[in-house]
Amino acid sequence: MSINLLTKFLPEHTLPYLKKWFGSYRVHIHITRDRHSKLGDYIKLPDDSHKITLNSTLKPELFFFVLTHELAHLLAFEKFGRRIPPHGKEWKLTFGNMILESLPVYKEEARPLLIKFSKSPKANFMASEDLVRYFRPEPETTDGVYIGNLAMGEEFIYRKQVYKLIEKRKKNYLCQNLSTDKKYIFKSVTLVQRKKQNGE
Repeated sequence: MSINLLTKFLPEHTLPYLKKWFGSYRVHIHITRDRHSKLGDYIKLPDDSHKITLNSTLKPELFFFVLTHELAHLLAFEKFGRRIPPHGKEWKLTFGNMILESLPVYKEEARPLLIKFSKSPKANFMASEDLVRYFRPEPETTDGVYIGNLAMGEEFIYRKQVYKLIEKRKKNYLCQNLSTDKKYIFKSVTLVQRKKQNGE
């Protein structure tokens, strides 16, 4: 997929940045269905070209942010060599600089959050509660809610499974799957669905 064909997924004014970052590299972009486990990924192919996949369901600013993340892998590996860790200091430096360079793409309210994030980018933007709340706000017209806004003992639905909120552990929450009794740690900004009570 060419850069120009990506425009329907992207915010305005992104093409100059992408053309600079893509440079002369051969990059294959694949748009996929929604994947719960990841928003995008990058691999270098045996023929020395590059493959980036991105979820089709991402909103434009988040799509660009994830694309920037994946392109940072390409640029860091090309500049520093293939032996660097995928999310090591070289990638952090590259991604952080790309975020700062492309700040004008984002809405005004996102820029302070991105400047803060760029100082030490995390592999998963879910590690930044501020960015999660910006890119994935709670739905206003559905039962969607962040786990951190539920009451202790409240039941909720996540990926068609029913869980119960047991206790807070620092910034995360310990929850129990009511079908299997297994316990899992959830981030406070995980979007879940409130379980309707009898009579609602």
